[in-house]
Amino acid sequence: MKKLALFGMILILLLAGCGTIAPKPQDSGKISVVATVFAPYDFTRAIAGDLVDLTMLLPPAAESHSFEPTPRDITKIQQCDVFLYVGGDSDAWVGSILESFDTSKMKIITLMDCVEAVPEELLPGMEEEEEAEEEGEAELDEHVWTSPRNAKLIVQKIADALCAADAANANAYRQNTQTYLAQLDALDAKFQAVADTAVRKTVVFGDRFPFRYFADAYGLECFAAFPGCSTETEPSANTVKFLIDKIKSEKLPVVFHIELSNEAMADTIAEATGAKVLLLHACHNITLADFNAGRTYLDIMNDNVTALKEALN
Repeated sequence: MKKLALFGMILILLLAGCGTIAPKPQDSGKISVVATVFAPYDFTRAIAGDLVDLTMLLPPAAESHSFEPTPRDITKIQQCDVFLYVGGDSDAWVGSILESFDTSKMKIITLMDCVEAVPEELLPGMEEEEEAEEEGEAELDEHVWTSPRNAKLIVQKIADALCAADAANANAYRQNTQTYLAQLDALDAKFQAVADTAVRKTVVFGDRFPFRYFADAYGLECFAAFPGCSTETEPSANTVKFLIDKIKSEKLPVVFHIELSNEAMADTIAEATGAKVLLLHACHNITLADFNAGRTYLDIMNDNVTALKEALN
């Protein structure tokens, strides 16, 4: 609620200062695409290349779940031709912003509407500390892009929106999309091969757990310190003990952490078990160095193939 109130104040200030929505800058001849987070940003980059003016609102290395748009960000959304956002709790602010201006000429893609979204789940070992959160309707898990199969559905929706917004370049978008879908198929086949030949199917995260769709796709049994992308910073002692006992009893060689984490919990579990700490990257966001180097969803997920293979064998 505080976040929504903040955005309301930002909108009021914008309208009070300008009187109307700011005009678009001088036309570059390209359509403008704005994505809130890294995955849809990179999908669009693969489809459109330099045929569009592309913006990622989330700064590199920033925490996606606490992001708050600036007045400049809101103006970028107002002026864009295609807007891509997740649709979950982390970007609940989008709704109030879109309601504040005319979006009739804008193509809007909500990632969670592109796939069959499923509830964020409490994993075994979490029940005791998370009982209070079980009241009311469960939140849907918003990390839909972590499965390459879902990524294909999202990519096709983005491609359709780009073609509708920019018919002159539609053939290029379609051709690039087919190439990229084939690369996602190859990525999916790699993960499936790892799962099919694995010695085990159990994975432990000494961290949050944004991999529900990924785990479901490849039949993995996962355990973690926190569900989804919980804002909790410390798991209960019972949860930590549960994860340590799980690694010891099943002789698991790896404990995972996710990107941009302090890795403290994974390190604690590793010290108690002898497991190796590895990164499994959920593609929420990337570091500034990786962003400047042009690292892609495919680059990151192919690294995940290697990490998962080590964890399952």
